[in-house]
Amino acid sequence: MPKIVDPESRRAEVADALFRLAAREGLHRVSLRTVAAEAALNVGSVRHYFDNQAELMRFAMRSMIDRVAARIRQRADELVAATGLSASERRERVVGLLGELLPLDEKRRAEVTVFVEFVTAARTDPALTDLAREAAEGTRALVRHVLQRSEVDDLELEVRRLIALLDGLSFDGVLHPEALTPRQIEAVVRAHLARL
Repeated sequence: MPKIVDPESRRAEVADALFRLAAREGLHRVSLRTVAAEAALNVGSVRHYFDNQAELMRFAMRSMIDRVAARIRQRADELVAATGLSASERRERVVGLLGELLPLDEKRRAEVTVFVEFVTAARTDPALTDLAREAAEGTRALVRHVLQRSEVDDLELEVRRLIALLDGLSFDGVLHPEALTPRQIEAVVRAHLARL
């Protein structure tokens, strides 16, 4: 009797293989063939779920955005539900929330690495541009929401400053992990929030 494979589960497995490959070797090494090899599948199996490399790339980028967004929503819901927090407790929760966008452990370091690859590719690949824009708008909305409770003179300026800080920490954390530890990344975010 032939094995029944759940299509969504298989597509997610293939996307995970793409993430591993892109994190390890760069997005330029991603093809249907290399992803199939990484997933321990034959290329025909991958083609069964994705017509071409562009479709696979869009699916993987969409999957990554959705995974990170789900974790952020969970953290945000927990923050909203938490009552009676002191300013420092609230700040720690916000650091945790923003930490979902930062390379603070191996899983998130790999995600940020691959996301940087995707965003760089989106600069010249119109098939990914809308997803890169969606991710940027989502980050802006999240940061704006976090900062709305802060009494700042210019909210939009502070949104741009915090996004620039998060982007810089992400790039540094991915490109120079030996020079910038997760604890240092969190300390920088914590200090920035405390000064608001």
